Amino acid sequence: MTEPFGTRLRRAMDERGPLCVGIDPHASLLADWGLNDDVSGLERFSRTVVEAVADRVAVIKPQSAFFERFGSRGVAILERTVEETRAAGALVVMDAKRGDIGSTMAGYAEAFLHQDAPLFSDALTVSPYLGYGSLAPAVELARENGAGLFVLALTSNPEGPEVQHAVRADGRSVAATVLAHLAAENAGAEPLGSFGAVVGATVGDLSSYDLAINGPLLAPGVGAQGATPADLPAVFGSAVGNVVPNVSRGVLRHGPDVAALRAATAAFAGEIRAAVAGF
Repeated sequence: MTEPFGTRLRRAMDERGPLCVGIDPHASLLADWGLNDDVSGLERFSRTVVEAVADRVAVIKPQSAFFERFGSRGVAILERTVEETRAAGALVVMDAKRGDIGSTMAGYAEAFLHQDAPLFSDALTVSPYLGYGSLAPAVELARENGAGLFVLALTSNPEGPEVQHAVRADGRSVAATVLAHLAAENAGAEPLGSFGAVVGATVGDLSSYDLAINGPLLAPGVGAQGATPADLPAVFGSAVGNVVPNVSRGVLRHGPDVAALRAATAAFAGEIRAAVAGF
């Protein structure tokens, strides 16, 4: 039986620290690195990030859209990025935010969560806003293949609250409902469940939400978006020990110099370790 994602993630976080570094090769960042906005630039960028950090962080999170925009050649580079990242010992969270129903959701799951798929990743970001039950094919395949999901729950984009904070007839918000579903998925899992939530580090006061889902909390927003490692305990409370803080631009802006990327990664990793120590 394949070891569950939650088990592998907990071990990686304990050994390497909880930092997740994003690979977001958008056009402006390629330009900042002195690279062309083409397949060659994409490949150079991605391989440099993997070389610099994949052997020293718990998680790498490629943003699928920035590879897909180059068509089949970009997807081929994404496949190599996944393979090389996992070979270096980091877990891959594919940031694709897939969400659909029935056989289409099953198809997305097959693309990213089946061990024989070229883009097989340790976990996949998904959207529950066609109803949490629409994610069932992804949940099932993730369990079968030892993979995980990160489900959008409390995102930091300004448009998010109109859906996520909406209150259902039972008096519970949509976001709270998503968190409750995840807690049920992770019930009894040790040392950590495989079904996590995406909860932005810049969302604000989360005291009214139960973040104790026995699963990981992927937290974008640290670094360029304004949150700092020192903010994490105040935002996430007692759940901070299960937080996987994602830093993208805060690290990537130091490229293309490998040493500078490593130094920035080490700085964030050290600050995060210090902030969550004791939780």
